[in-house]
Amino acid sequence: MRDQRPARSVAVVGGGIAGLAAAHRLIELAPASHVRLFERSARLGGVIETVHEQGFQVELSADNFITTVPHAIDLCRRLGLADQLVQTDAAFRQTYVVRRGRLHKLPDGFLMMAPTRMWPLALTPLLSPWGKLRAGLEYFLPPRRGDDDESMASFATRRLGREAFERLVEPLVGAVYAGDVERLSVNATLARFRDMEREHGSLIRAMRRQMAMRRQMAARQKSSRGTESQSGARYSMFVTLRDGLVSLVDSLAARLPQGSARLDTRVDRIEPVQGGQWRVHAGATEETFDAIIIATPSYVSGELLGPLDSDLGRLLGQIEHSGTAIVSLGFEESQIGHALAGAGAVVGKTENSPILAVSFSSRKYGHRAPEGKTALRVFVGGARAPEMAEMEDGRLVEIVLNEISGLLKISGEPIYTRVAHWPRTMPQYYVGHRQLVATIEERASRFAGLQLAGNAYHGVGIPDCIGGGERAAQRALAGADAASRSS
Repeated sequence: MRDQRPARSVAVVGGGIAGLAAAHRLIELAPASHVRLFERSARLGGVIETVHEQGFQVELSADNFITTVPHAIDLCRRLGLADQLVQTDAAFRQTYVVRRGRLHKLPDGFLMMAPTRMWPLALTPLLSPWGKLRAGLEYFLPPRRGDDDESMASFATRRLGREAFERLVEPLVGAVYAGDVERLSVNATLARFRDMEREHGSLIRAMRRQMAMRRQMAARQKSSRGTESQSGARYSMFVTLRDGLVSLVDSLAARLPQGSARLDTRVDRIEPVQGGQWRVHAGATEETFDAIIIATPSYVSGELLGPLDSDLGRLLGQIEHSGTAIVSLGFEESQIGHALAGAGAVVGKTENSPILAVSFSSRKYGHRAPEGKTALRVFVGGARAPEMAEMEDGRLVEIVLNEISGLLKISGEPIYTRVAHWPRTMPQYYVGHRQLVATIEERASRFAGLQLAGNAYHGVGIPDCIGGGERAAQRALAGADAASRSS
């Protein structure tokens, strides 16, 4: 619903998905607003980019988004993209874990750091008999009640034991966050598991209760004929867009007023001016706005804000970033001896492999490869091997092929290759991250009309970035209204 607001001028610095979502929300809520979106590169969307080559649809970074965080799904509906949402293929929702150079199925029902079913965990070859027993003892361990932060490694080892951490949790978490799980904060990344421990005393107990509640809800919905039509479409945990995630970027850009986005434009300096306004210097031009949303990587935001508040700039610079490279490969199906009966595989640190994960891209979404062909995406780098994020393409492809050829029983060379480099794009939510972000936001709040958005603060996924951008837009308009009433 649109608010009847007077015209306001707002600058948005950064044209990634957070900045785009912020700019779109400004127009959505206050159509008369003057919005200027500054992006230093030649395209909008940040790391989101889709290419169509040789019949393959290739996502160069994220290839889908989670549906349990609603912001992306809601935005797609508002943009008229709901009919383009594609679910993962139900036949291939299994994940593999690499152990001693072989692929093993992740125990059914194991969700990141906790099992929903004990029998698959008892049968998995990924754990020794002692490792299974130790994981099962989690049910009886007393909970830690305090709110103190701890690393994911500390939390998972404390609850499930070292073996389950190294062979199950670390591969899954390491692949998602491309980070050092010994340093990543459980409170800032997977806080729901810490909440489970506090509320239920045990992860296993919490999962069993949640599954029981879901079964009861499903039974009630099944018995009620009108429920599905009333509640709308249901989706798998992850979805994508049929024509690629770039469709989301293009749809957002198309909703902005013509000329509001300035590409190839670097913001050199910002400064607050009298009346709570902001002056933005970009090259030879300067403009004044009622509010400003900075949606750049936190280290870039720190460079912009450091001259105004050295402590704020320093704090923003403390959020470390890792980088990855993604090698997309296409093969004839006949070249791959492994059945690839799943969505992909994750590789733990103990394997001493340069690979973080392999996505069986055309298994997850069948439209991503021509008939008779298979698309794979291989993730390397992260905190384990940061140099690989910027490694020369030829060398990178060679290393990846050497690793996956034996793993997936591949013969011959790929028929398609594409490499994407993403250095310093993944913020690392290390222990204490929540407190750091709270301090950053408190200092930033001292500047009237200033808002921060992006993946460095409250979530790295596409829905998190969209939600953060939209909230920043709402705060910017509310702040502008308040300033107008007080003047």
